[in-house]
Amino acid sequence: MPLRLGPAGVPLSCKGRTIVEGMDDITSLGLDAMEIQTVRTVQPKNFDQYWQAGILSWNSDLEMNLHGPYYAELLGSRRERNRTLTKMEASMQAGKIVNARHLVYHVGPYGEYEPGTEANEQVANIFAGVVERVHQIWGDESDEEDYAAFPWVHKAKPSLVGIETSGRQDLWGTVEEVIEVCNHVEGTVPVLNMAHIHARGHGRMRTSEDYSELFEQVRKQYGGKKFYCHFAGIEHRMGNALHYTQIKKSDLKFEPFAEFLAEEGDWLDITIISDSPLLEHDAMYMLQHYDKARQRLLEIQARDERRVKLAIESGMSPEELEMLEKETAESRKGDEAEEPADKKKKPTAKAAAKKKPGKMMSFDEKADDADVF
Repeated sequence: MPLRLGPAGVPLSCKGRTIVEGMDDITSLGLDAMEIQTVRTVQPKNFDQYWQAGILSWNSDLEMNLHGPYYAELLGSRRERNRTLTKMEASMQAGKIVNARHLVYHVGPYGEYEPGTEANEQVANIFAGVVERVHQIWGDESDEEDYAAFPWVHKAKPSLVGIETSGRQDLWGTVEEVIEVCNHVEGTVPVLNMAHIHARGHGRMRTSEDYSELFEQVRKQYGGKKFYCHFAGIEHRMGNALHYTQIKKSDLKFEPFAEFLAEEGDWLDITIISDSPLLEHDAMYMLQHYDKARQRLLEIQARDERRVKLAIESGMSPEELEMLEKETAESRKGDEAEEPADKKKKPTAKAAAKKKPGKMMSFDEKADDADVF
């Protein structure tokens, strides 16, 4: 199963604080993905870093992605929508230069729309235009001389437009809404933000079965095997996300997700971006837990293979051998419980002396008159 992990932004431990230096640090940590954050808008001064990052990404295995402006109003008035699209236009240009595999966008509040078909149709129409614009920006083969320094423009496919799930009740972006729009607009992909899904579902993601149900839902309703996810701890209340936290301080745990990926995720091609305030530290934390889950799975498989081998050698079926092992274990527990008291290990004299209670001090007694102090 291809699994890529990385932080949302330049690692906190990076001294240089530039994108290229951040990519070097990510690679040295054993991670292989990064998401550039354009929280409000793309700054022209950063384009010099972008093309260097694009070349480095093209010549390495590091997957680059880009998150568009966080605050969006695509379902607002014409003025609000155009203002959002203007910010998105700059991120599309940057996505081309940086060789972004995914461009991630929010939709924003429902505005004057009610949740349902009409709002989804409006979002689908907007993102159909966004996908068309991304393909225009990437250009065609006739522009090869103009972009000789950017070979990925001609050899790689244009960035996929990711539509992210939201974490508040007043924002468009339930799992069902995102899947429906992505099904109608070619070139878009659902971005599963686990913290948002957990918060909006009142603490929905708690067990490996919850993750199994989520991915099975997406696979049945959307299809494919490539997934782009965000993960972080989350503080939430009444079905609304408040703010990200480090994973250890949240009721959203990564262990169940790691268990699902190890046991049932062979069919997945997945990228997970750490939105945690600890960025690369929690990305490493997730990688470690995934490795542990894989190791546990391998140990279980080895034990099962050994059981089958022993069953074949003894002429028993694996089920019969497993039943015999359970009976033996239960019998052993019963024997220990029925063991006579006189045969149980007695404490040594030294241990008994330690346990013997001493005389309790009384504060009512008179002080020793011979005390020189």
